[in-house]
Amino acid sequence: MSSSLLPLRRLTPPIHLLRAFSTVARFGGVSRAAEALHLTQSAVSKQVQELEKWVGVPLFERNRKRLTLSSAGERYEKSVRALLSQLESATLELITSSDGGGALHLSTLPTFGAKWLIPKLPDFQAHHPQVTLHFAPYVQAYDFESPTLDCSILFGDGHWPGTRAHYLSGREVVLIAPRNQAQLQPIRSPDDVRHCTRLRHVTVPQAWSRWSEVYGVEGLDPLSGPQFDQFQTIIRAVQAGMGVALVPRCLVQDEITAGLVSEPLPEHRITSERGYWLCYPETRANLTTLQQFRDWLLTKAEPLPAD
Repeated sequence: MSSSLLPLRRLTPPIHLLRAFSTVARFGGVSRAAEALHLTQSAVSKQVQELEKWVGVPLFERNRKRLTLSSAGERYEKSVRALLSQLESATLELITSSDGGGALHLSTLPTFGAKWLIPKLPDFQAHHPQVTLHFAPYVQAYDFESPTLDCSILFGDGHWPGTRAHYLSGREVVLIAPRNQAQLQPIRSPDDVRHCTRLRHVTVPQAWSRWSEVYGVEGLDPLSGPQFDQFQTIIRAVQAGMGVALVPRCLVQDEITAGLVSEPLPEHRITSERGYWLCYPETRANLTTLQQFRDWLLTKAEPLPAD
């Protein structure tokens, strides 16, 4: 090997050493990293030590068998993590680019997936039969560093660090009530809602406050009433007669149309700051299957409402 190639080799550690280092840093220890890499603890420890010899800089501080990233290790790990993710993305793009086929790993909130996304997917399959969708548990929805997650449908304001976000639906919010008005006081005006049991969603605590402010309802306690963690549960609770609720229209339009719940004040809707967005990291942006899914999904999306 010529001397001109030595510096390049010196600055390009083997991938398996970088992978071991990044995994140990992510899991905070050799034991869990070894399980994730399907290696022995001894092998992982040796790979980390070999990388430290390779770069000539201590990457971890060792105290009573505990490993803590050094300041240099913290900086290096951020760069290594991004590079490994880019490499995985490039490899996936290469594998799937020849015929546009392959797998796409995604996650979505359960209610939005069941009510909005799943009914539309047969159309995607008809247009892209070569793409296979794999749904990951939603608890992994933000783990874009994982090679097994390409994109997620998240609920929020559209701003997540390091990701691209495309609005899909959900910002139009409607008031729903039990179908049988005898189950609660009749609602003929916004002021009547003060006397109803108001159901709340844990991730949108300001919904009733905003609704009452928009329509000038005084004396409405926005923090009273049962609280739920899923909109589907809230919709079922309204069907059962437990009270009234504010719900994204896209999640409850079928129930309104079918008469399972009522919309007593259809002219009194509000625009929420939060909605459902397709999100993915910059490192996945060129993935062919993701591009196909994104372009198709945006044909089904609602226009972003004006604030």
